[in-house]
This record gives sequence, C-alpha cells and structure tokens, in this order.
Amino acid sequence: MEYTILIFIGILIGTVSGLLGIGGAIILMPILVYGFGYNQVQATGTSLVALLLPVGALGVWQYFKSGLIETQNIKVGLLVAVGMFAGTFIGARLVPLIPAEILKKAFAIFLVFFAIKMWRS
Repeated sequence: MEYTILIFIGILIGTVSGLLGIGGAIILMPILVYGFGYNQVQATGTSLVALLLPVGALGVWQYFKSGLIETQNIKVGLLVAVGMFAGTFIGARLVPLIPAEILKKAFAIFLVFFAIKMWRS
C-alpha cells in the first residue's frame, strides 16, 4: 500500500471527525473493510492502532499478542494516524464556515449510507 494514500485517508478521516465530531473508527472501519478488503477483526485492530495514542494502546497490545493483527496492520494504522492528526485540525478550522444544519444533515447521511451498506453485506 502506498504511504501517501494511507496518510490521505487519515487526513480525510480527521477532517470529517473534526467537522462532524465523530470518532474516526466510524469512517475508518468501512474504508478498511470495503476499500482494502480487511475482515472485521483486522479492521478493528488496525483502527485501534490509528487511535493508539488517544485511546487504543491496551487494545492494540491485546490484538497483537493474540495474533489477530500483524506488524503490517500496525504500520497501516500509524500512517492513517499521521493523516488524522492533520485532518482533525483542518476539519476543526472548517466548522465555523459551515452552517450547523448542513453539518447535522451530512452526519446523518453518512451514518445512513454506511448503515445500509453494512446491513446488506
């Protein structure tokens, strides 16, 4: 996988998280499952790596120790985390420029879209 793509995904996730106040895993999980072909366990473990510094250190350790994720999953998660760091700043800067009603509707559309996709798979 190309490092720049993974960092861009992180920036996208961070930006949307900063805009809509959502957890990055809500976005990252579907990207890893549907975009990269990860199974649910690999996606969860990799998502935890991306969230490692804020919340996931113990979860990542347990996943790694149990053999549920590998070093490559950790690399991917860390690269996404770099992008999320920058993207969250971008999203937070954009929030004052967008009416609250539009942000609310964007959040709802996002959740419904992925809920339907997950339900059907």
